[in-house]
Amino acid sequence: MARILVIDDDPALLSLLHRSLEKAGYEVADAANGRIALEMQRRNPADLIITDIFMPEKGGTEFIMDMSDEFPEVKIIAISGGGNIEDVDFLRLAKNLGALRTFQKPFHQKDLLAAVRELLA
Repeated sequence: MARILVIDDDPALLSLLHRSLEKAGYEVADAANGRIALEMQRRNPADLIITDIFMPEKGGTEFIMDMSDEFPEVKIIAISGGGNIEDVDFLRLAKNLGALRTFQKPFHQKDLLAAVRELLA
């Protein structure tokens, strides 16, 4: 069974994604920010990570850079509701840093699940 780590500072979205991924048959762990997630990944590595971009303590782009250095084989999906700030497209930046898929919030769960299935196939 594939292990997925979901990172988001929105407890409602974190819970929704956790339940949805478990229902689809995955082992799921979650974290409220990139700092906690990095510690979790070091202790019990996930096969795929879904990370928000804008979070306290350690945001998604910094977390993706850490993953590229320490766990280059891990598959990453970046999600964000922040869009562009000061002409910076953070989802495009996430993709350039190593995210394999990106989703703008709000997104359809079925689309995210399809991406998860594809990346873990």
